[in-house]
Amino acid sequence: MTGIRLCAALLLGPLFVSAQNLKEFEKKVTEFTLTNGLHFIIAERHEAPVVSFHTYVNAGSVDDPSGATGIAHMFEHMAFKGTETIGTTNRPEEKKALDALEAAYDRLEAEQNKARKADPKRVQALEAQVQQAIERAQAFVVPNEYPRLIEENGGVGLNAGTNFDSTEYFYSLPSNRIELWFLLESQRFIEPVFREFYKERDVVLEENRMRVESSPQGRLLEDFLATAFEAHPYRNPAGGWPSDIVNLRISDARKFFQKYYVPGNITIAIVGDVNPAQARRLAEQYFSPLAARPLPPRVHTEEPPQPGPKTAVVESPSQPLLVIGYKRPDQYDKDDPVFDIISGILSGGRTSLLYQDLVRDKQLALEAEAGDTFPDGRYPNLFIFFVAPGLGHSVEENEKEIDALLQRFEAQQVDAETLAREKTKARAGVIRRLASNAGLANLLASYYAAYGDWRKLFTSLDEIDKVTADDVQRVARQYFVTPSRTVAYTTATQAPAPGGKPGGPQ
Repeated sequence: MTGIRLCAALLLGPLFVSAQNLKEFEKKVTEFTLTNGLHFIIAERHEAPVVSFHTYVNAGSVDDPSGATGIAHMFEHMAFKGTETIGTTNRPEEKKALDALEAAYDRLEAEQNKARKADPKRVQALEAQVQQAIERAQAFVVPNEYPRLIEENGGVGLNAGTNFDSTEYFYSLPSNRIELWFLLESQRFIEPVFREFYKERDVVLEENRMRVESSPQGRLLEDFLATAFEAHPYRNPAGGWPSDIVNLRISDARKFFQKYYVPGNITIAIVGDVNPAQARRLAEQYFSPLAARPLPPRVHTEEPPQPGPKTAVVESPSQPLLVIGYKRPDQYDKDDPVFDIISGILSGGRTSLLYQDLVRDKQLALEAEAGDTFPDGRYPNLFIFFVAPGLGHSVEENEKEIDALLQRFEAQQVDAETLAREKTKARAGVIRRLASNAGLANLLASYYAAYGDWRKLFTSLDEIDKVTADDVQRVARQYFVTPSRTVAYTTATQAPAPGGKPGGPQ
């Protein structure tokens, strides 16, 4: 953290530390909902001529259709490909080329769907036609014109992210370029162009190879989730399964957009040197053409009760890694702030129990962390432990020590000093995020989307303050139980023995 940001955090501290000061902050916030359902939250900060924008879509990989996992992530990539007028040399001709491409792909899929009856030579010929159609459509593309336009106008921090529960788009601009943001952001959602879809599909596949197939940690976490969740879509990777990604079509992206990118499912936060009246006028001008549509359904698949502990083993040549997860309720549960405090006590830096026990004192691990919400919080999820065993120590040793640590944690109440320290650290964590316009815009949008009121950002701090030592002990005893546990770890790849069978004990 820079000195400037630290100073800002200290100045903001008295304002943001509790709901008691909420009314002071409310004076700087304007919010409104367009007739189509799109909600805006405007927070004024006039210290610098900069504005941060955060678009929060209440849909993520958990909403991917069966057989089309990864489509939420793909649409995120599409949103940076431009508009009807930006990113193309000739939109009418480009559209014809894209339509011809889809027709060629339809013919290819029709032949492939014949399965064993498909003619291999015809499939090969149709694949060539699809590739030629891709190249014809690509000829009309002006690569990266959309992000370049933003950067040329002083934009910084341009990015997006697809999470399990949400998809978010964000960047900052000088305050005298605010109308440019309204133009660009509205156009990519009013009429998405699905430009370079199949080229970008290859990019997503490469991302998967880098983050999962070439990453022991990524592969372990992927297998861990697929084991921990039997039915709920939290079991699917946020980026999708490779076999689904390679078969995604523009029609899949268009259906996903029509279903989930509805105005009532989108929240936009704008923070910085902004005039609320001007922002409302521009919002109505640019976003009102976005047609109102019904809200999408929530995921109705519920994870069945776990009948007993689960284990996943991943062969990897890397150092051993261990993940342990316990089922916990969603973020709306009354005990959600208790999990925050437990996570801090167990894993909050050098004063934490995991660090002192596994890393410092017994030197069983190089790293030992806990996370209170994984992979996301809208639905029942997991409290996890992630451990990198030290040289000469095994995952079994670390798992055994974590079990012993949790038994001690459940048996003895946390002392008042530790509890107070973790509450202070939790508050400081929020304050740090509030120090920047981008951080505040993120929090305002996400809290409104999750809870229907951005004020939950403040009242949640009061909820943390109310957590007692009894609460910590009760929740630990209730949820850190063997039947709800899932363990995943890596193990050294076994060399084949003579005869082609794996080596090792038989």
